[in-house]
Amino acid sequence: MTNHLYYGDNLSVLRKSIADECVDLIYLDPPFNSNASYNVLFKGPQGNQSAAQIEAFDDTWHWNDSAESAFQEVRRSGNGAAASMLNAMRGFLGDNDMMAYLAMMAVRLLELHRVLKPTGSLYLHCDPTASHYLKILLDAVFGAANFQNEIIWSYRRWPTKARRFQRMHDVIFYYTKSSEPGVFNTLYQEASESSKKRWKGKKQNVTFDETGHRNPTAETSDESTVPLNTVWPIPVIAPVSKERLGYPTQKPVALLERIINASSNPGDVVLDPFCGCGTTVHAAQKLDRQWIGIDVTHLAIGLIEKRLRDAFPKVEFTTHGVPQDIAGARDLANRGRDDKNYYFEFEKWALSLINAQPGNQSKKGADKGIDGNIYFGRTDRAIVSVKAGENVGVAMIRDLRGVIEREGAAIGIFLTLTEPTKPMVAEAASAGQCTVEGFAPVPRIQIVTIQQAMDLRDRALILPARRDDTFKKAPREADHRAQGKLDL
Repeated sequence: MTNHLYYGDNLSVLRKSIADECVDLIYLDPPFNSNASYNVLFKGPQGNQSAAQIEAFDDTWHWNDSAESAFQEVRRSGNGAAASMLNAMRGFLGDNDMMAYLAMMAVRLLELHRVLKPTGSLYLHCDPTASHYLKILLDAVFGAANFQNEIIWSYRRWPTKARRFQRMHDVIFYYTKSSEPGVFNTLYQEASESSKKRWKGKKQNVTFDETGHRNPTAETSDESTVPLNTVWPIPVIAPVSKERLGYPTQKPVALLERIINASSNPGDVVLDPFCGCGTTVHAAQKLDRQWIGIDVTHLAIGLIEKRLRDAFPKVEFTTHGVPQDIAGARDLANRGRDDKNYYFEFEKWALSLINAQPGNQSKKGADKGIDGNIYFGRTDRAIVSVKAGENVGVAMIRDLRGVIEREGAAIGIFLTLTEPTKPMVAEAASAGQCTVEGFAPVPRIQIVTIQQAMDLRDRALILPARRDDTFKKAPREADHRAQGKLDL
């Protein structure tokens, strides 16, 4: 088995599961909320505002014991340059969310450097919020001499009126582990029209010398392409694109294909430690690479599994860190009886099986009977109630019916680890049906067991018209992978 998908904190996964010098190419797009006020990121730990992150990182990028521990780990790492640089940053920034982010990133960059082969490459994708600090950290961890390029991903989006220039690009830093890249496949782009006119009718060689200068010495046929430069105009995914799955930070497959084609060969190992919706592993699978993906949200892991199986029906991979059978599901639920954190993990995992969005954004607090939401039709909504206990009864079905009536929802999904009783089934049937114009009526209250959800995923539900903005089916790709062994 060659491909591995891990649920968990990537720092822990890297240390426990990924061997030294086994990866050829790393791409990472670490989460950071650049839409927050830049000044908010510099508020100290006593401030009453903080940078709101996506669900999984809600408690990660703040200055707390975990950030302090990461900072001290870098100081003890043996990488004097990284330790000195991080210490200087703390002296300048103080103890705030930005410093917490940099400490957490520094300790992970050290692990990524460890797992990268001597001939390997790393691409870090970021935006102006913290790109300048990350560049300094990369210089410290990988060595300034191993910096190869700053790539500009240029795109267009709907302009807005503001008292500054419109930001229409992201930055990708390209580093190698040694001074010379082990793999670099020159990619080509269409030459400008002015260049084509100058070359028209001339026989010339389009090879380049070791300095990168054009070397027209030998006579060959006319060419209309030139080596790719560092500005990459690749469109963002359009809202109506078949590629769009509904994940807010989804990157275009074309962007990752370009990186993978440039710095790896078929059969090489590609790692994405912040996997998100899985664009990197999708591109790697498409281009016959082996891959490792890591993410700390069950929502992302479930989406990636679905995406890969939709796009590559014969894909083979192993998912680590999530229940693989009903016994594993019960074990996770049992741990939740003593530790609320495990209960929330069970709940998020169960919701991911049916592609439901967390109902309370996974905040630890009262959920008002709404564990998850699924949107369908034009404006319709299904509310999901997750139950991990052994004692389920008809009162729970009545409660769910009351919640959907209170919320004005169309459907209620009762997702249960324990088989329902006959009175529960009868009570659900008595709730009647939901009718959406143009579709056959469906039960208003649906009872789905965890076993059914594991076997059928979202096909365990009967929804009239699931909306496209809840994770869509990925278009099917041609899959010609040659399977091989990956030693981790």
